[in-house]
Amino acid sequence: MDSSKEQLLSLGSDYEQNRFRRSYDARESFDLDSDLDATDFLQSDPLTSTKPSTGAFSTQPRNRWLRKPCGCLAGRSTRCIIGCLGIFALVWLALGAGGFFAFKKYKQSPPDGLSPPWYPTPKGGSSRSWADSYRKASEMVAKMTLPEKVNVTTGTGWAMGPAVGNTGPAIHVGFPALALQDGPLGIRFADNATAFPAGVTVGATWNKELMYQWGNAHAIEARKKGINVILGPCIGPLGRMPAGGRNWEGFGADPYLQGIAAAESIKGIQDEGVMATIKHLVANEQEHFRQPWEWGLPNAISSNIDDRTMHELYLWPFGDSVKAGVASVMCSYNMINSSYACGNSKLLNGLLRDEMGFQGFVMSDWLAQRSGVSTALAGLDMTMPGDGEFWQNGKSFWGPELTRSILNGSVPLDRLNDMVTRIVAAWYQLGQDDEAKYDRKGPNFSSWTNDPEGVSAPGSPTEQETVPVNKYINVMGDHASIARQIAAEGTILLKNDGLLPLTRADSHSNETRRRDGPLQIAIFGEDAGPGEGPNRCPDRGCNQGTLASGWGSGSVEFPYLVTPVEALSKSWEDDESVKVSTYLTNKPPFAKQPEILQDAQLCIVFANADSGEGYKAWEGVKGDRPDLFLQKGGDDLIVQVAQGCHGGDGDVLAVIHTVGPVVMEKWIGLPNVKAVLLANLPGQESGNALADVIFGDVNPSGKLPWTIGKTLDDYGDGAKIMYIPNGVVPQQDFKEGLYVDYRHFDKYDIEPRFEFGFGLSYTTFDFSDCVVKELKKKSTFPAPRPKDFAVPPEYDATIPDEEEALFPDGFRKLEKYVYPYLDTIDDIVSDPYPYPDGYDVKQPPSGAGGEEGGNPDLWETYVTVSVNITNTGDRAGKVVPQLYLEYPQGVSAVDFPVKVLRGFDKLLLEKDEAKTVTFNLTRRDLSFWDIDAQNWAMVDGEYKFLVGQSSRDLPASGRW
Repeated sequence: MDSSKEQLLSLGSDYEQNRFRRSYDARESFDLDSDLDATDFLQSDPLTSTKPSTGAFSTQPRNRWLRKPCGCLAGRSTRCIIGCLGIFALVWLALGAGGFFAFKKYKQSPPDGLSPPWYPTPKGGSSRSWADSYRKASEMVAKMTLPEKVNVTTGTGWAMGPAVGNTGPAIHVGFPALALQDGPLGIRFADNATAFPAGVTVGATWNKELMYQWGNAHAIEARKKGINVILGPCIGPLGRMPAGGRNWEGFGADPYLQGIAAAESIKGIQDEGVMATIKHLVANEQEHFRQPWEWGLPNAISSNIDDRTMHELYLWPFGDSVKAGVASVMCSYNMINSSYACGNSKLLNGLLRDEMGFQGFVMSDWLAQRSGVSTALAGLDMTMPGDGEFWQNGKSFWGPELTRSILNGSVPLDRLNDMVTRIVAAWYQLGQDDEAKYDRKGPNFSSWTNDPEGVSAPGSPTEQETVPVNKYINVMGDHASIARQIAAEGTILLKNDGLLPLTRADSHSNETRRRDGPLQIAIFGEDAGPGEGPNRCPDRGCNQGTLASGWGSGSVEFPYLVTPVEALSKSWEDDESVKVSTYLTNKPPFAKQPEILQDAQLCIVFANADSGEGYKAWEGVKGDRPDLFLQKGGDDLIVQVAQGCHGGDGDVLAVIHTVGPVVMEKWIGLPNVKAVLLANLPGQESGNALADVIFGDVNPSGKLPWTIGKTLDDYGDGAKIMYIPNGVVPQQDFKEGLYVDYRHFDKYDIEPRFEFGFGLSYTTFDFSDCVVKELKKKSTFPAPRPKDFAVPPEYDATIPDEEEALFPDGFRKLEKYVYPYLDTIDDIVSDPYPYPDGYDVKQPPSGAGGEEGGNPDLWETYVTVSVNITNTGDRAGKVVPQLYLEYPQGVSAVDFPVKVLRGFDKLLLEKDEAKTVTFNLTRRDLSFWDIDAQNWAMVDGEYKFLVGQSSRDLPASGRW
């Protein structure tokens, strides 16, 4: 076996691999030109038979977030329905053409995994900080009936409750139904709630306090709306691909930055008593092919990652999240080395639970569970939204089938008990048993209607009583001020040739030449204005008006949106020395009205680039962006404005709103483009925050959370979206390993346009006197794994009486609602169940584990690095010192990046003020993942620490 194969993780059992191989082998002779229906070959066999699944493939496309049926299907007309079906068929053929071509061309099975399975699931309850919650949970779970336990672990179905995710209650023991709602920008589908800046904007602040406040404010609103679990923050995708559709939901393209931001926001959320969910585990780096059949292929993409890269890059921020005590982890849609993430025993049992010591519960992304028994055995604890292969069909992989599987012995009772205990323990851990703080009545709003009254389960066709569903409670408080501060501090000044800040008195800087008469200011671009309103498209699924959010499940309803043109115009409305003209289009009539540009002395031009989740498309952007250029002709608009503004002699300020890096080479070097602001995705206070920066009320302090290259090629082959499948199961090999974003630019000595961590200020800072202090002696491996603090709960292992599982007498069922009960127990047969290979082999505990976040020694501070920083400019400003680590060179055969981020801070310095900042470096910060020892290891030799204001501006250094 070659070295690359030795490093590969299968992250899944032979059981899973054989399941896929059998399902494909059965179709080797499938000819797409035949008259046979494809569904004959795509039969699912999930938990319904309580035998190993031979493939759970959906043959039905779906709109994940459809709130109401389309007008045609909502009616009774046969002609209308036939017409809709015809349109559907054409759309399906268009979407599926590439996939079916690939299916015909590539009939191979997915490659087998190369590592052993990891069973059984480690039980929760071993951690010191969770011990009391597990004690309480065990007392409650011991009293639950089998249907109650299944209720706690299974969603009730899509639109079968007020939230996007709803579990059933355990009524007799007092455990409520839980409500789970999308984030992380705010409360999705809710009224009177704040539309916060996106995660990428929070990351761009490099401000730990704001990261905490962002999470905390969100949680306050969620709790007041009756939500138990926030589906955020998001750290996957990491940002391997700069055009990735959902990168904007995370904090940036570096694992350290992502990890710190995730930990701080998790603390902010959970300090308010709301459960946070870190997502998506793991390597969900592009939207194309992320789900079966979403792109006409029967399987999702497989992200193939080696062991070291998995630990040091993609799992790194999840380690910070577990250390912060996160209550829940959401597994992703994609496969990891050809095994679905939500059924991946190595990932969920071995890495997450054993190595990281995760004590909370694992939930599936919505319909990411691809089978029943195997996912339970692999470590999944909660399935969402409860439906199985199809949206809103009431046929769950769990629910009654999990009940059946317990009774016939195919899922061990102790696994179910652990699943339930983890969920209940998280509820206690966050103090949600305190009825004075947490109303057990559930959400006071509906995700499915804006009307005051509706039905409790709108996804069910069963006639129901109308009840109050929306109370319109305003939970925003003073959170607009937090949103505004984050948006302002997340705005990055990329270029400033003396233009900014503007002064309100005469609206020009010291270097802008004075002219006779009012200063003529022209504002250009659709992105400056309101368009048709921020909520024009469902889930923000279009690019119109000013861009303040990407689209998808991470978006929210805007209570309002302050546009840039509104805020800037207001700043000048009482100033007679200024005349403002606005052209809120990307195609102003320059040819017919040349005076538009000729008369303008200061031109402010807006442009943007949008993307989002793959279930929506906008003008050719299907989730992932097709390139890194500005959209809707934005680049050409900036060039036209720059060339024509006051005859090419006017000053130009370019403002960019974007979901990720954009290539600026067409215009960044134009001499009269004097300033460039990158405002990311600023949320509802967009215009106010931008005005704060432009007029100097806030000194810009945002830093790039990713690199801006000169071309897409600069980022390397691994950074390119796979737009065309390379097989029936698309295989995406992460061959670049650790070399993502700035690490790639450093390794290949590529000059970026703007480097990772870059951002200008209206003042200047000096770095000096770097001092390194050793606190603990260097050693190769961490201290031995400590013994568990507590013993996980034990329960009676006797399989419950079958009668317990039957529907209660007189029970009124709602069609398509997922219940835990069975109609009959006559078909329960307890045959020997063929558990996955290796299920009875007890795995040795990892030396990297031992507590939440892993071995406690990994979190001990071994070195401190201090540096003096002085504000040498003429105004106060916030500085972001960044610490990068260079591993010892030439003393090991291990390949290391040129440097990696290992510390940052943010502090305010007045004019001429100096402060000392100290970074604490832990053993984990100084280690790499040793694939032979299967542990974190330090390197012999001299470490170097570099401190400065970006990844390529590092004037202070020290050694250890």
